[in-house]
Amino acid sequence: MSDLYTDPAPRDRYLYEDDRQFATTLARGLDLLRCFSPFNPEFGNKELSDRSGLPKPTVSRLTYTLTCLGYLKQDKVSRKYRLGSAVLSIGYPLLANLRIRQIARPYMRELANYAKGWVSIGIRDRLNMIYIESERSNSILRAKPDVGQSFPILVSSMGRAYLASLPEMERNALLNQIKVKTPDLWAKYERQIGQSMEQYKMRRFCTRHSDFVPDAHSVGVCMAPIFDNEQIAFNCAVPIYSLLPNQLEQEIGPRLVQMVRRIEAVIQEAKAQQVA
Repeated sequence: MSDLYTDPAPRDRYLYEDDRQFATTLARGLDLLRCFSPFNPEFGNKELSDRSGLPKPTVSRLTYTLTCLGYLKQDKVSRKYRLGSAVLSIGYPLLANLRIRQIARPYMRELANYAKGWVSIGIRDRLNMIYIESERSNSILRAKPDVGQSFPILVSSMGRAYLASLPEMERNALLNQIKVKTPDLWAKYERQIGQSMEQYKMRRFCTRHSDFVPDAHSVGVCMAPIFDNEQIAFNCAVPIYSLLPNQLEQEIGPRLVQMVRRIEAVIQEAKAQQVA
């Protein structure tokens, strides 16, 4: 998989250099953990230094500390580092408390089986979208996307739906960050982003052909921010061989919109019952 789809090394800590309350050492350690991805699961200290922009002696101290605490694990042969099991102890409570996963599953499974594909939920993580839930049709053999998998906002129908649903000022601010921090991605997808914004305005969904998964097309829809004030996006991806001409735009997209509206209604009803 190309580096195009890996999470760029975060440098947001530089925005807080003058903030006395900001714990720079903690931020540096978290930056190292964010360097790892499914496509780049293993790094040595020099590689982490290059990727994070931190001096190698600093990286060595941080990797030693993170290894002692279980957040990194060092291979005895290559001496390179991988994420350790302690990372799961941080992420699991978040996933367990995202109730949208439990509410949406039956509706996602229904659409996945109908479309002969898979339906996923994603939330924003800086300049990326990250999967928090996925349901796969029983009729396909390929693995569904993994929870925790992330990819740049620009490359997916889910990310583009997220962008289209933001208030204009917030969307422009995020796009400016993307332009500055990932200029190559922006240059490649700028025209498509404009087209996706127009499509979402007209149809309430975005399509993306040969999406993050190269042998599948997808459609993305964003849910109204009514669940814990979190902007949540959905996509439905279908293998190319299963799609009929125009089926994505004429059938799968409207069904995904309908599914998301049903989930919103369930959440609203649950909130109303809590108030009563």
